[in-house]
Amino acid sequence: RGVVRGIHFADVPPSQAKYVTVMQGAIIDYVIDIRVGSPTFGRAEAVPLDSVDRRALYIAEGLGHCFVALDDNTVVSYLTSEVFTPEREHGITPLDESIGLVYPFPRHELVLSPKDLDAPSLLEAERRGLLPTWDAAVDFIRTLDERWATR
Repeated sequence: RGVVRGIHFADVPPSQAKYVTVMQGAIIDYVIDIRVGSPTFGRAEAVPLDSVDRRALYIAEGLGHCFVALDDNTVVSYLTSEVFTPEREHGITPLDESIGLVYPFPRHELVLSPKDLDAPSLLEAERRGLLPTWDAAVDFIRTLDERWATR
């Protein structure tokens, strides 16, 4: 309860699409548009997922991902389009006020890893050139569409 993971993302291409579901417990899953040049850059959506309703969430390439566990012993499962490759993985602090994620617990009750606490803000990540661009994400997804169209 109160554990926060993210905001995580990978370089585009190939990035890493995720299909997220909760095996046990409950979370609020946040999808953040971190694609520089996107009309919804910096906006987030919150989606509740739990082991009762068994809904899942697809997170496309180029988007940021974060969640907070609502229950003790929550288990989250990911199906990913690419393997974890540390040198292509990045983070943004989930406490970035410019994104404004609303958590169901007071800040002092949230549990974050040192990696997530030390991650840059969205604007700092943009300044460092870490973020994917809208054009790169759209172009990459278009190549996936073309591959499937030829099958």
